[in-house]
Amino acid sequence: MDSLLKLSESTILTWITFIPLIGMAAILCVPRQNMSLIKGIAGLATFIPLVLATMVYFGDFQTGANGYQLVQSLPWITAGEFQVNYTVGIDGLSLPLVWLTTLLMFIAVPASETVPRLSKAYYALLLMLGCGITGVFISLDYFLFYVFWEVMLLPMYFLIGIWGGPKREYAAIKFFLYTLAGSVLMLIALVAMYLDQGTFSIPEMMAIGKAGAWTGPELLGMSFTTWAFWFLFIAFAIKIPCFPFHTWLPDAHVQAPTPISVILAGILLKLGGYGLIRGCFPIVPDAFRENAYVLGVLGVISIVYGAYVALGQTDFKRMVAYSSVSHMGFVLLGMAALTEWGMNGAALQMFNHGTSSAACFLIVGVIYDRAHHRDLNAFGGVAQPMPRYWALATFGFFASLGLPGMAGVVSEAMTLVGAFQSADTRFQLLVLISCLGVVLTAAYILWALQRVFLGPLNEKYKDYPDINGREVFSLAPLLFLCLVLGIFPFYLLDWMDTSVIELMSLLNPGS
Repeated sequence: MDSLLKLSESTILTWITFIPLIGMAAILCVPRQNMSLIKGIAGLATFIPLVLATMVYFGDFQTGANGYQLVQSLPWITAGEFQVNYTVGIDGLSLPLVWLTTLLMFIAVPASETVPRLSKAYYALLLMLGCGITGVFISLDYFLFYVFWEVMLLPMYFLIGIWGGPKREYAAIKFFLYTLAGSVLMLIALVAMYLDQGTFSIPEMMAIGKAGAWTGPELLGMSFTTWAFWFLFIAFAIKIPCFPFHTWLPDAHVQAPTPISVILAGILLKLGGYGLIRGCFPIVPDAFRENAYVLGVLGVISIVYGAYVALGQTDFKRMVAYSSVSHMGFVLLGMAALTEWGMNGAALQMFNHGTSSAACFLIVGVIYDRAHHRDLNAFGGVAQPMPRYWALATFGFFASLGLPGMAGVVSEAMTLVGAFQSADTRFQLLVLISCLGVVLTAAYILWALQRVFLGPLNEKYKDYPDINGREVFSLAPLLFLCLVLGIFPFYLLDWMDTSVIELMSLLNPGS
C-alpha cells in the first residue's frame, strides 16, 4: 500500500471540490431578482477552482512520482468497527480529469445565458453538480466515492427535467433510473467487499485484489470476484455509456440545455471510464483478465454501432450524442487490451473526447439558439451569413472526426495500436472491425457539415447573426486544446504515464 499511497498534508483538492458548494450556498442567500449577482457568484465559484487546478497541474503535481499526491485523510464516520475516512488524492489519471471538470464548469456559466427560465436554482444546481463530479475524481475511499457519485445524480436530474426540452421529464426519469440501477449494483458489490475485508480504502482494495485475497460468497454459481466485477462493470458501463446500456444518453442529450449537454458529454461520461480504471479493474483484476475479450467486443460494438446510428440521424444534437457512444467505445477497447499503449490511449481518449464533444455541443447550441430547431435537412448554405461560425464549426467537427494534427487522432491511434499488440490475438480482428467505425465517423460528420453549411442558402437563414463574443469565449478554449494536444500530446501523456505503469502492474500478473 505504501507504494500506492504517498501521504502529504494538503487541502487544495478539498478547496477545488467544495468552493462550488460554497458558491451554491451564497447563491441561495441572494434574492432571486438579482440575477447579475447570482451569475457573478457562479462565475467566481467556477473560476477559482480552475485557477487552483491549473496551479496543481503545472506546479504542485510531480510528474514521474509514484503513488497518489496531495493526499488528505481525516476520520469521517466511525461506528464500532465501521470506519469511513475522508481520504482524497490524485494521480496522473485523475488530475487531467479534475482540471477538465473545472474548465467545463467555468465554460458552462457564460454558455447558460441562453437557457430559458434561468433562475438561481439553476446556478445552484450547476455548482452542486461540479462539486459531485470533482469529488468522484479525487476520492480514495470507496464509500466517499459512492457518496459523491450519488451527489452528482440529483442535480443532473433536475437540470434536465426542469430546464430541458419538450420531453425533458421523460429524458430525466430515464437518466435517473439507469444511473440509479447502476448505483444499486455498485453499492451491493461495495458492501460485500467491505464485509469480506473490512476496508473502503481504494488503495487497500487494489492491494487485496492483486494478492487474490477476496474470499466472499458465490452468487448464482459465480465466484465472488466474478459477480462483483460484473456488478461494478455494469454500474460504470451505464455511465460511459457502453452498448447495450447506452439508450438513456441520446434522450438526455437532446432534451438537456446546451451547457448541461456540454458537461454531460465532456465530463459526466468520463466518470464511467474513470470508475473502471479506479474502482473496478484493479480491485478484481483476475475477473477482469478473464473477461477482457468480452469487454473488447462490447467496445467495438459501441464504436461501429454508435457511428452507424449517428449516420442515420436528422437531429443535429442526436447525431453528436450517438457519436459519443462511438468515441467512448475506443476507451473500453483500449482498456480491455491490457497493454500500456492501449491504457494510455484510453486515458488520453477520455480527455480528448471531453474537449471535442463539448465543443461540438456548443457548436450545435449556436445554430439552435437562432433557428430553434436541429433538423439537418432543413438547413443549407449557413456558411454564407455565418462565416466565422462555419470556420469554428468545421474545426470542431474535424477534431471529433480525428483529423491528423488534432488530439482525437492521437488517442484513437494509440488505442488501436495497443489493442493490436494485445497478447490475445483475437483483438487484432477487433481492431480491423473498429476501423469501420472510423470510416463511418468521417461519413456522418462530413455529410452533416455539407447539409448545414454548404449548398444553396436557405432564405430563412440569410439574416442570421454570426457567432458572437460570448459564444466564441466558451468555444475557443476547447478548440485550442483540440489543436495543442494533437501536436503536443505529451502534456497529458507525461502526467499519465507513471500512473498507467502502476495500474498495469496491478492488472498483469508477475509485473
